[in-house]
Amino acid sequence: MIERFYLKDFLSFKEVELEFDKGLVVFSGPSGSGKSILLESILSSFGLGNCDASLCESSVTWKIDEDGIENDEINVFKQLKKEKIRYFLNNQSISKKNISKIASKHLRHLSLKDFSDFENKNLLDILDNRISLYDKNLEKLKKEYIKNFEKLKKLSQELKTIEDEEKRIVELKEFVTFEIQKIDNISPKIGEYEELFEIKKELSKKEKVLQAIEKAYAVFEYEYIVSEALELLEEDTSFFDDAMNELRTKLESAKERFDALDDVDVEEVLNRLEALSELKRKYGSIEEAIKYREKKAQELKKYENIEIQKEHIEKELKEISKIVQNQSLEISKIRQNELKNFQKDLDNYLKQLYLGNVDVLIKDTQLTKTGKDEIILKLNGVELNKISTGEFNRLRLAVLALKSEFLNQNGGVLMLDEIDANLSGEESMSVAKVLRKLSKKYQIFVISHQPQLTSQGEQHFFVYKESGISKVKELHHEKRIDEIARIISGNNITKEAKMFAQELLKS
Repeated sequence: MIERFYLKDFLSFKEVELEFDKGLVVFSGPSGSGKSILLESILSSFGLGNCDASLCESSVTWKIDEDGIENDEINVFKQLKKEKIRYFLNNQSISKKNISKIASKHLRHLSLKDFSDFENKNLLDILDNRISLYDKNLEKLKKEYIKNFEKLKKLSQELKTIEDEEKRIVELKEFVTFEIQKIDNISPKIGEYEELFEIKKELSKKEKVLQAIEKAYAVFEYEYIVSEALELLEEDTSFFDDAMNELRTKLESAKERFDALDDVDVEEVLNRLEALSELKRKYGSIEEAIKYREKKAQELKKYENIEIQKEHIEKELKEISKIVQNQSLEISKIRQNELKNFQKDLDNYLKQLYLGNVDVLIKDTQLTKTGKDEIILKLNGVELNKISTGEFNRLRLAVLALKSEFLNQNGGVLMLDEIDANLSGEESMSVAKVLRKLSKKYQIFVISHQPQLTSQGEQHFFVYKESGISKVKELHHEKRIDEIARIISGNNITKEAKMFAQELLKS
């Protein structure tokens, strides 16, 4: 529920702070006093309305279950305007889109554009909740159906993909074969590029290295002289002999290695390096080129086996389609059996609301996650988009009342603006009584110009203007009588109006 609301500097309002109770909260007051503005500013604190206030702030008891948002015992939604309008949740900056998304899980503004209560999923949920009271197998059946329906969707998509591929299979096979052939023509090996690059480097310095080695061999002509000198000095010559032998081995090994390059085709090495470099440029590395080739080989294998794969999917699809159809028929049969009671109870609410009977039928539609059923509602044979505003509002209340019977917890917050406008006294009282019933499961905010609905409020706020400034105050028993009497007879309150107001409050 919304516990507290604070508003500062919005049109005719300077500063307002209100504390709300559970149940039905009614706003009344003279025309132009600012009731709709107040309701709009409450919605704006949640990003669900538009107002230019310096500050709109609502404190709520809702549990916020969102990543990155710290949940408090009392969560505070805020719209703040300085240079621009910004939104906050528990002092954490948040976009209007995200704050409205969070709030929408707990709060609904019942506008004339909102047909969500008549959406097929919502009506089926109400019907299924009724059935679940006495048939515990329905939920189990629905879970199995949804699981099989999702499998059906997946297989259908796989089959469509195969059929699309089949239409262009020749082109796809040619492309994949061409991609494989390009790599196979080079037939790269891991590490080959590095080896060839080293050969290229050695070829480039072969002549200089061999010349240097030939010159270096001159050192051995003086080897014996050094040995004689060391002997005369009575020094151990082994260290020198070892060094010279190691030098001789290194020079001979290098000469053999570079002599072996005589058999290397330089042009062939350069061409091979160029081909491998092209693969590296295209795929990032030789390893990636080989991986790409393996991937395309798998695709080619898939295309070659596509007929077998298609037959397998078609067979599986046929089996699961039969299961889904049978389960949807079973669910539909259970729903059809409950439909009369659903219509009877809905008609009872409509009777209370002084509306005619509703026609409820289930027709077959395309299979969806909810089954093959579509619930169609008509009021006195007239489609919903053709009934009057008053009828639409009251029919929606009847559906909400039916839904509320199966709510195990608080349904959240409902906001209504003059739902009883242009209704007779009896019709207005019927709306008031249904709203009072709904208020056991919802916190409801409503603006009313009718005494009947105003009298049913569990909390009553009076919106008025004083010296051009809009103000709000909570009314209690005697003041409520005066306000209801004002609604009945105008500013010149009559004795009869006051007596009628007292009777309404007593009832």
